[in-house]
Amino acid sequence: MGGKLLNWFDTAPRRVLATVAAACVAMLGFGLYLQLVVGLVPCPMCIVQRYALILVLIVAALGAAFPARGAQLAGTGLMLLAAGFGAFVAARQSWLQWYPPEVASCGRDFYGMIENFPLQRAIPMIFKGSGDCTKIDWTFLGGSLANWSFVAFSAVIVVAATLLARQLRSRARTQQREALTA
Repeated sequence: MGGKLLNWFDTAPRRVLATVAAACVAMLGFGLYLQLVVGLVPCPMCIVQRYALILVLIVAALGAAFPARGAQLAGTGLMLLAAGFGAFVAARQSWLQWYPPEVASCGRDFYGMIENFPLQRAIPMIFKGSGDCTKIDWTFLGGSLANWSFVAFSAVIVVAATLLARQLRSRARTQQREALTA
């Protein structure tokens, strides 16, 4: 099984990137379901995680869309960075949930930011939130949304790092073959 999966990384990197993009769409859809149907209010850290997930989605989709290996390599590298940022924010929120501070704060009030920074008014209503970052509104198998977000970003990091390593190794082998035949 592991050999087949790694072979898939070597033979179909665009499909791997497309799969990551599809998973991001599913996770964003679930987040919107929890917000619009269940009624959970996203906090500022949740919104930042959404933006990181959207960035992962965009670079994975662009990497999958272009057949050039350079585009796939760049998309994978950017995906790794975006997922790392998302994992950091999710880990920080998880920490705040496990060890809440005396005064609940996860940054400036989001509506206050909108009032002070007019450019923020362009953000779609979906991404506005004012919930408390330390509050746990929803759990699954004992993990909060922030915990599961960290797991999801970590999975993307593992996929991106594996894909990047395999792509770089494949590129080095191709360059060695070209050097030997030249």
